[in-house]
Amino acid sequence: MHCNSCGSLLQNGDMFCPGCGHAVLPAPALPAPMYIAAGQPSGKATASLICGIFFFFWPAAVCAIILGHIALSEIKKSAGRLIGEGRAIAGLVLGYLGLAAIPLILIIAAIAIPNLLRARIAANEASAVSSIRAINTAESTYQSAYPNVGYTCSFAQLGVDNVLATGRKHGYRFRITDCTRSGGDTTGFKVIASPLQPGTTGVRTFCSDQTGIIKSISQGTAEACLADGTPFE
Repeated sequence: MHCNSCGSLLQNGDMFCPGCGHAVLPAPALPAPMYIAAGQPSGKATASLICGIFFFFWPAAVCAIILGHIALSEIKKSAGRLIGEGRAIAGLVLGYLGLAAIPLILIIAAIAIPNLLRARIAANEASAVSSIRAINTAESTYQSAYPNVGYTCSFAQLGVDNVLATGRKHGYRFRITDCTRSGGDTTGFKVIASPLQPGTTGVRTFCSDQTGIIKSISQGTAEACLADGTPFE
Protein backbone atom coordinates (compact mmCIF):
# COMPACT_ATOMS: atom_id res chain seq x y z
CA MET A 1 0.00 0.00 0.00
CA HIS A 2 1.25 3.52 -0.84
CA CYS A 3 0.69 6.93 0.69
CA ASN A 4 -2.07 8.92 -0.95
CA SER A 5 -0.01 12.14 -0.65
CA CYS A 6 3.54 11.28 -1.64
CA GLY A 7 3.32 7.74 -2.89
CA SER A 8 5.79 6.34 -0.35
CA LEU A 9 5.57 2.64 0.42
CA LEU A 10 3.68 1.99 3.61
CA GLN A 11 3.98 -1.02 5.87
CA ASN A 12 1.13 -2.80 7.47
CA GLY A 13 0.19 -1.07 10.69
CA ASP A 14 1.67 2.36 9.75
CA MET A 15 -0.59 5.14 10.99
CA PHE A 16 1.57 7.94 9.45
CA CYS A 17 3.52 8.11 6.20
CA PRO A 18 7.34 7.87 6.89
CA GLY A 19 7.99 10.15 3.88
CA CYS A 20 5.61 13.06 4.39
CA GLY A 21 4.06 12.44 7.79
CA HIS A 22 0.48 12.45 6.58
CA ALA A 23 -1.96 10.27 8.42
CA VAL A 24 -2.68 7.02 6.68
CA LEU A 25 -6.37 6.67 5.80
CA PRO A 26 -7.79 3.18 6.13
CA ALA A 27 -8.83 1.49 2.88
CA PRO A 28 -12.56 1.67 2.35
CA ALA A 29 -14.32 -1.57 3.15
CA LEU A 30 -15.87 -3.33 0.21
CA PRO A 31 -19.62 -3.69 0.46
CA ALA A 32 -20.82 -7.17 1.26
CA PRO A 33 -22.37 -8.95 -1.73
CA MET A 34 -26.14 -9.03 -1.73
CA TYR A 35 -27.99 -12.19 -2.59
CA ILE A 36 -31.66 -12.19 -3.59
CA ALA A 37 -33.37 -15.40 -2.64
CA ALA A 38 -35.49 -16.98 -5.35
CA GLY A 39 -39.21 -17.10 -4.68
CA GLN A 40 -40.75 -20.39 -3.59
CA PRO A 41 -43.30 -21.90 -6.00
CA SER A 42 -46.83 -21.74 -4.66
CA GLY A 43 -48.23 -25.19 -4.01
CA LYS A 44 -51.78 -23.96 -4.46
CA ALA A 45 -50.89 -22.56 -7.90
CA THR A 46 -49.47 -25.93 -8.94
CA ALA A 47 -52.53 -27.74 -7.56
CA SER A 48 -54.82 -25.34 -9.43
CA LEU A 49 -53.06 -26.12 -12.71
CA ILE A 50 -53.24 -29.88 -12.12
CA CYS A 51 -56.96 -29.70 -11.30
CA GLY A 52 -57.50 -27.51 -14.35
CA ILE A 53 -55.91 -30.12 -16.61
CA PHE A 54 -58.52 -32.63 -15.41
CA PHE A 55 -61.38 -30.12 -15.74
CA PHE A 56 -63.59 -32.70 -17.47
CA PHE A 57 -64.14 -34.24 -14.02
CA TRP A 58 -66.76 -32.06 -12.31
CA PRO A 59 -65.04 -31.50 -8.90
CA ALA A 60 -61.66 -30.80 -10.51
CA ALA A 61 -62.88 -27.68 -12.31
CA VAL A 62 -64.27 -26.19 -9.09
CA CYS A 63 -61.07 -27.01 -7.19
CA ALA A 64 -58.98 -25.38 -9.94
CA ILE A 65 -60.94 -22.13 -9.64
CA ILE A 66 -60.85 -22.01 -5.83
CA LEU A 67 -57.16 -22.87 -5.56
CA GLY A 68 -56.28 -20.48 -8.39
CA HIS A 69 -57.89 -17.47 -6.69
CA ILE A 70 -56.32 -18.34 -3.31
CA ALA A 71 -52.90 -18.78 -4.93
CA LEU A 72 -53.06 -15.42 -6.74
CA SER A 73 -54.03 -13.66 -3.51
CA GLU A 74 -51.19 -15.27 -1.55
CA ILE A 75 -48.63 -14.54 -4.30
CA LYS A 76 -49.57 -10.84 -4.38
CA LYS A 77 -49.27 -10.55 -0.59
CA SER A 78 -45.98 -12.47 -0.34
CA ALA A 79 -43.80 -9.61 -1.73
CA GLY A 80 -41.88 -11.99 -3.99
CA ARG A 81 -41.62 -14.86 -1.52
CA LEU A 82 -44.03 -16.93 -3.60
CA ILE A 83 -44.07 -17.39 -7.36
CA GLY A 84 -46.32 -19.26 -9.75
CA GLU A 85 -48.77 -16.61 -10.90
CA GLY A 86 -48.76 -18.10 -14.41
CA ARG A 87 -49.72 -21.53 -13.12
CA ALA A 88 -52.56 -20.08 -11.07
CA ILE A 89 -53.91 -18.15 -14.05
CA ALA A 90 -53.68 -21.24 -16.28
CA GLY A 91 -55.55 -23.26 -13.65
CA LEU A 92 -58.25 -20.59 -13.45
CA VAL A 93 -58.71 -20.51 -17.22
CA LEU A 94 -58.99 -24.30 -17.46
CA GLY A 95 -61.32 -24.40 -14.47
CA TYR A 96 -63.73 -21.86 -15.96
CA LEU A 97 -63.59 -23.71 -19.27
CA GLY A 98 -64.59 -26.85 -17.39
CA LEU A 99 -67.56 -25.10 -15.82
CA ALA A 100 -68.62 -23.73 -19.18
CA ALA A 101 -68.45 -27.22 -20.72
CA ILE A 102 -70.61 -28.87 -18.04
CA PRO A 103 -73.99 -27.89 -19.63
CA LEU A 104 -72.79 -29.21 -23.00
CA ILE A 105 -71.65 -32.48 -21.39
CA LEU A 106 -75.00 -32.86 -19.63
CA ILE A 107 -76.90 -32.27 -22.87
CA ILE A 108 -74.79 -34.85 -24.70
CA ALA A 109 -75.25 -37.33 -21.84
CA ALA A 110 -79.01 -36.77 -21.80
CA ILE A 111 -79.14 -37.63 -25.50
CA ALA A 112 -76.58 -40.43 -25.57
CA ILE A 113 -77.50 -42.44 -22.46
CA PRO A 114 -81.09 -43.28 -23.49
CA ASN A 115 -79.89 -44.18 -26.99
CA LEU A 116 -77.23 -46.45 -25.54
CA LEU A 117 -79.79 -48.06 -23.24
CA ARG A 118 -82.18 -48.69 -26.14
CA ALA A 119 -79.35 -50.14 -28.22
CA ARG A 120 -78.35 -52.41 -25.35
CA ILE A 121 -81.94 -53.60 -24.86
CA ALA A 122 -82.33 -54.28 -28.60
CA ALA A 123 -79.09 -56.27 -28.65
CA ASN A 124 -80.10 -58.30 -25.58
CA GLU A 125 -83.54 -59.08 -27.03
CA ALA A 126 -82.02 -60.15 -30.34
CA SER A 127 -79.62 -62.41 -28.43
CA ALA A 128 -82.53 -63.89 -26.43
CA VAL A 129 -84.43 -64.78 -29.63
CA SER A 130 -81.28 -66.31 -31.10
CA SER A 131 -80.75 -68.36 -27.93
CA ILE A 132 -84.35 -69.66 -28.00
CA ARG A 133 -83.86 -70.73 -31.61
CA ALA A 134 -80.68 -72.54 -30.56
CA ILE A 135 -82.57 -74.30 -27.75
CA ASN A 136 -85.39 -75.31 -30.11
CA THR A 137 -82.88 -76.73 -32.57
CA ALA A 138 -81.05 -78.56 -29.79
CA GLU A 139 -84.34 -80.00 -28.48
CA SER A 140 -85.27 -81.30 -31.95
CA THR A 141 -81.83 -82.83 -32.34
CA TYR A 142 -82.02 -84.43 -28.92
CA GLN A 143 -85.53 -85.83 -29.59
CA SER A 144 -84.35 -87.29 -32.88
CA ALA A 145 -81.29 -88.84 -31.26
CA TYR A 146 -83.28 -90.30 -28.36
CA PRO A 147 -86.78 -91.03 -29.69
CA ASN A 148 -87.51 -93.31 -26.75
CA VAL A 149 -86.81 -90.44 -24.34
CA GLY A 150 -88.21 -87.41 -26.19
CA TYR A 151 -87.35 -83.86 -25.18
CA THR A 152 -85.21 -82.82 -22.22
CA CYS A 153 -85.50 -80.06 -19.66
CA SER A 154 -81.75 -80.04 -18.94
CA PHE A 155 -79.44 -77.48 -20.54
CA ALA A 156 -76.52 -79.83 -19.92
CA GLN A 157 -78.12 -82.57 -22.04
CA LEU A 158 -78.85 -80.16 -24.88
CA GLY A 159 -75.19 -79.33 -25.43
CA VAL A 160 -75.72 -75.56 -25.83
CA ASP A 161 -72.89 -73.10 -25.30
CA ASN A 162 -71.39 -72.77 -21.84
CA VAL A 163 -72.91 -69.33 -21.15
CA LEU A 164 -76.43 -70.34 -22.14
CA ALA A 165 -76.05 -73.59 -20.16
CA THR A 166 -75.94 -71.49 -16.98
CA GLY A 167 -79.47 -70.25 -17.70
CA ARG A 168 -78.35 -66.62 -18.04
CA LYS A 169 -77.04 -64.81 -21.08
CA HIS A 170 -76.87 -61.18 -22.18
CA GLY A 171 -79.28 -59.84 -19.56
CA TYR A 172 -81.86 -62.64 -19.89
CA ARG A 173 -82.80 -65.63 -17.74
CA PHE A 174 -83.70 -68.87 -19.60
CA ARG A 175 -85.86 -71.68 -18.28
CA ILE A 176 -87.06 -74.95 -19.80
CA THR A 177 -90.30 -76.01 -18.09
CA ASP A 178 -93.41 -78.16 -18.44
CA CYS A 179 -91.71 -81.18 -19.86
CA THR A 180 -94.89 -83.21 -20.36
CA ARG A 181 -94.65 -86.99 -20.58
CA SER A 182 -96.79 -89.54 -22.35
CA GLY A 183 -96.05 -93.23 -21.93
CA GLY A 184 -92.67 -92.49 -20.43
CA ASP A 185 -91.54 -90.18 -23.26
CA THR A 186 -91.28 -86.40 -23.04
CA THR A 187 -93.62 -85.09 -25.72
CA GLY A 188 -93.45 -81.35 -25.06
CA PHE A 189 -91.48 -78.55 -23.45
CA LYS A 190 -91.61 -74.80 -22.91
CA VAL A 191 -88.65 -72.44 -22.99
CA ILE A 192 -89.00 -68.96 -21.52
CA ALA A 193 -86.54 -66.04 -21.68
CA SER A 194 -87.27 -63.17 -19.31
CA PRO A 195 -85.16 -60.03 -18.70
CA LEU A 196 -83.05 -60.05 -15.55
CA GLN A 197 -83.86 -56.36 -14.98
CA PRO A 198 -87.06 -55.44 -16.81
CA GLY A 199 -86.71 -52.12 -18.57
CA THR A 200 -82.93 -52.16 -18.25
CA THR A 201 -81.59 -55.41 -19.72
CA GLY A 202 -84.72 -56.06 -21.77
CA VAL A 203 -88.38 -55.13 -22.21
CA ARG A 204 -90.04 -58.14 -23.78
CA THR A 205 -90.33 -61.72 -22.56
CA PHE A 206 -89.83 -64.42 -25.21
CA CYS A 207 -91.08 -67.98 -25.22
CA SER A 208 -91.44 -71.06 -27.40
CA ASP A 209 -92.34 -74.76 -27.23
CA GLN A 210 -92.02 -77.97 -29.23
CA THR A 211 -93.82 -76.30 -32.15
CA GLY A 212 -90.82 -74.03 -32.69
CA ILE A 213 -92.95 -70.86 -32.79
CA ILE A 214 -91.36 -67.98 -30.87
CA LYS A 215 -93.65 -65.47 -29.19
CA SER A 216 -93.09 -62.28 -27.20
CA ILE A 217 -95.02 -60.36 -24.57
CA SER A 218 -94.26 -56.95 -23.06
CA GLN A 219 -96.44 -57.18 -19.96
CA GLY A 220 -97.68 -60.13 -17.96
CA THR A 221 -96.13 -63.21 -16.45
CA ALA A 222 -93.63 -65.35 -18.28
CA GLU A 223 -96.10 -68.25 -18.23
CA ALA A 224 -98.65 -66.09 -20.10
CA CYS A 225 -96.28 -65.63 -23.01
CA LEU A 226 -97.32 -68.77 -24.89
CA ALA A 227 -101.03 -68.12 -24.42
CA ASP A 228 -101.14 -64.35 -24.98
CA GLY A 229 -97.85 -63.57 -26.68
CA THR A 230 -97.43 -62.18 -30.17
CA PRO A 231 -95.58 -64.39 -32.69
CA PHE A 232 -92.10 -62.98 -33.18
CA GLU A 233 -91.13 -62.20 -36.74
